[in-house]
Amino acid sequence: MMNHQALLLFALLFLLTPRLHLSARDSLDEATALLAVKTSLSSSNPYSALSSWNLSASPDHCRWSYIQCSSAGHVSSLDLSSLNLSGPVPSTLSLLPSLQFLNLSNNLFNGSFPSSFSLLSNLQVLDLYNNNLTGPLPLEVANLTDMRHLHLGGNFFTGEIPKVYGRWPKIEYLALSGNELTGDIPSEIGNLTTLRQLYLGYFNSFSGGIPIEIGNLTSLVRLDMASCGLTGEIPPQIGNLSKLDTLFLQVNALAGNLPAEIGNMGSLKSLDLSNNLISGEIPSNFEKLENLTLLNLFRNRLHSSIPSFIGDLPNLEVLQLWENNFTGAIPEGLGLSGHLQLLDLSSNRLTGTLPPNLCFGNQLHTIITLGNFLFGPIPDSLGECMSLARIRMGENYINGTIPEKLFTLPNLMQVELQDNLLTGGFPDTGKSLISPSLGQISLSNNRLMGSLPLSIGNFSGLQKLLLDHNWLTGRVPPSIGRLSQLSKLDISFNNLSGDITPEISTCKSLTFLDLSNNNLSGEIPNRISSMRILNYLNLSKNHLVGPIPQSLSTMQSLTSVDFSYNNLSGMVPTTGQFGYFNATSFLGNPNLCGAYLTPCPLTNAERPRHSIGSLSSGAKLILVITLLVASIAFAVAAVIKARKLKQSSLSERAWKLTAFQRLDFTCDEVLDCIKEENMIGKGGAGVVYKGTMPNGVHVAVKRLPAHNSSSHDHGFSAEIQTLGRIRHRHIVRLLGYCTNGVSNLLVYEYMPNGSLGEVLHGKKGGAYLHWETRYKIAVEAAKGLCYLHHDCSPPILHRDVKSNNILLDGEFEAHVADFGLAKFLRDSGASECMSAIAGSYGYIAPEYAYTLKVDEKSDVYSFGVVLLELVTGKRPVGEFGDGVDIVQWVRTTIASSKDGGLLKILDTRLPAEPLHEATHLFYVAMLCVEEQSVERPTMREVVQILTDLPRPTESKEEESGIEKSTGDVAKLDDTKDLLSI
Repeated sequence: MMNHQALLLFALLFLLTPRLHLSARDSLDEATALLAVKTSLSSSNPYSALSSWNLSASPDHCRWSYIQCSSAGHVSSLDLSSLNLSGPVPSTLSLLPSLQFLNLSNNLFNGSFPSSFSLLSNLQVLDLYNNNLTGPLPLEVANLTDMRHLHLGGNFFTGEIPKVYGRWPKIEYLALSGNELTGDIPSEIGNLTTLRQLYLGYFNSFSGGIPIEIGNLTSLVRLDMASCGLTGEIPPQIGNLSKLDTLFLQVNALAGNLPAEIGNMGSLKSLDLSNNLISGEIPSNFEKLENLTLLNLFRNRLHSSIPSFIGDLPNLEVLQLWENNFTGAIPEGLGLSGHLQLLDLSSNRLTGTLPPNLCFGNQLHTIITLGNFLFGPIPDSLGECMSLARIRMGENYINGTIPEKLFTLPNLMQVELQDNLLTGGFPDTGKSLISPSLGQISLSNNRLMGSLPLSIGNFSGLQKLLLDHNWLTGRVPPSIGRLSQLSKLDISFNNLSGDITPEISTCKSLTFLDLSNNNLSGEIPNRISSMRILNYLNLSKNHLVGPIPQSLSTMQSLTSVDFSYNNLSGMVPTTGQFGYFNATSFLGNPNLCGAYLTPCPLTNAERPRHSIGSLSSGAKLILVITLLVASIAFAVAAVIKARKLKQSSLSERAWKLTAFQRLDFTCDEVLDCIKEENMIGKGGAGVVYKGTMPNGVHVAVKRLPAHNSSSHDHGFSAEIQTLGRIRHRHIVRLLGYCTNGVSNLLVYEYMPNGSLGEVLHGKKGGAYLHWETRYKIAVEAAKGLCYLHHDCSPPILHRDVKSNNILLDGEFEAHVADFGLAKFLRDSGASECMSAIAGSYGYIAPEYAYTLKVDEKSDVYSFGVVLLELVTGKRPVGEFGDGVDIVQWVRTTIASSKDGGLLKILDTRLPAEPLHEATHLFYVAMLCVEEQSVERPTMREVVQILTDLPRPTESKEEESGIEKSTGDVAKLDDTKDLLSI
């Protein structure tokens, strides 16, 4: 422990001397200052992280960890990054006036910026990235004239960028991104002529446009102002930045035409202007951008044809122009440079054929052209493109046959060719090796004919196989049973015949099976009942005979079946899920009978049962003895239980409080809250009580289930320490916990407005939860989950995301709660809390059923369900009948709507809502609830898309926007193509 008197004396000297100049004799004073820094820091174990900071062990402070000294022996560099430190930034750092380099990034520092830092006149590098600092941007740093590198991003700074930030004469790097800044970007930024990198985007929300003075920054190499609310036009002065190699202005509301002056930026390699309101054509001057490797202009209002010179850019690797109004043909030379890796031209009005040389250099891994008017065959060269991973060309007029070798490409992961005019058969790959990564094949709505080849069983990694609405004939080959990863199989609306191959039951991962509208015959195989996670089974409109197997009633996972319009006979099962199905699932089978249909004739099953009086004397004696033994056993068990309760009561007397911040209460005062009248919630993770501490502060106390073993806590203490150190605006703060070795009481900050689930579905019915508040809650909850997934080390999975675990403070600001508790309950042996571990019914991702594992994409699925709750106002389950959940109901409703679109599912209690916002939130929700986890975005991407809120278009477009948007549900995957870059 340091000498406090020495520290006090040093502090006094500092106050009496405004500017402290160190010399060799001040070495001890520097060491004392560092020890003061150490004392003021907080972490899980600050003395472990800075254990070498000890005068007894090492008198020379220049040898301490994370420190570098100048040749004169003064501290010149201090790097405390990523040490999990928390609390305010130590003002005692200003007692090191020779400091030139200071890195405090990736910690949990909070509070405002210390004003004493103005004394660090020699500071050249200051990095505070990714902390929890609040308040306005510090004015003090503007006086540090030697500053070359300043990173204040990834915090919660508010207000405007100070105009004095245009004073630094030597600065080369300035990052203010990832805060909550507002106002205009000051023109004074244009004075920083030495600047090489400028980052102002992401989560900031500026009210103006790009200042024309930005053109003065002629030394700039990288300019990133993405996703920060910019409006107006891109100033032509930006063309003066001749050294710029990266320009990111995506996800704003920039309008007007593309400035031709951008073509003067000869060094430009990456240009992203996507997700704006830019109109007009691509300027011809862009042909001078010969160093360009990335060109993203998607989601704008560009029109006319794609200039032919785009295909001639010699270094182009990524071209994304989707969701514009481009017409005409795709440039013929595209791909000839040999560098093209990703091409996305979807959702335009392109015509003509696909260029033949897209994969000329064997670098192409993704090609997406869906939603155009392309015709002609798929180039044979794509069938030999060894680098190709994703091909998505659905919703065009492409004809001809599928290239023979396409499905044998070694890196192929996804093939979507649905809604075209393809002919020929499903390619027979013979004994060729199939990429184990090939997870999806969609060939729906084409003109494929012939039978399915036996080689279809070679697609070992296939998860989705969609072949519906074709002209396929013959039998379903038994080899299909080798597709052990298959989760969705749709071969409906074909001309398949023969029996349902029993081998299909070996596809243990199937959740969706549709064989309807074919010519299948024979009986339904009993073995189907072994498919334990099958949710959807449709065998309607075939020629099936015999009974519905009674064994199907044991399939607890079935939520939807359709056996209608066959020649089935016998009694419909009445047990299990069959007790919930509608009569429509069995219509068109004259010989079927049962509860849904005509009554079945009486059978021998209804014979009268024997009464006890008819038993023999011996049987009666055995019955009496059995009852007597059972009574004695119950009595013994009661005594044992009483003893255990007594021991438990004794052990519960010694409670220990662990606090994660300064608390003005004790465990006894927390225990006083555990009363029935204080209970405000109850679930698998424990019971929650509201408590009022002696100082008047309200808290929420969660009592967790007791451990099975009192000898140790199964790592609970170490794990809960991690949660206690988390500080984020949108995560419920854990103040501390009380434990006696058996029970645990978690003390949280109290949220007066309860949970989102209560507000949305409670007595008031969400009527006062207006749309603006709902959208705000969606963004805030997403930020909280994003922090857990991407900014915690190690990442924390929630495992039980639901509306009841999103709590609302007095201002209806969202806070994620109960994160990580499922893991702790599992580790501590609380087996009764399986709902918290596996998730809650209605929120559970499909893959959990067959992997029994939860990952971050499972959290994303659950969050998507929460978004659907916000849009529809409905609960996840219980409102749709027949075991249908909200995801299935939404998909069915949207798919069947011809004129209502999204209006069919919007919460009718809302007086009004911006249709473009409702559409956008619905888009994000559907991305999150994709069946295949690999197709869902990450939470970081969810936050980005949610904050990328499109502005409303012209009135006529806005009136029809809902119908237009919901008609494109099948194209929602397009959004993720942006996110994969």
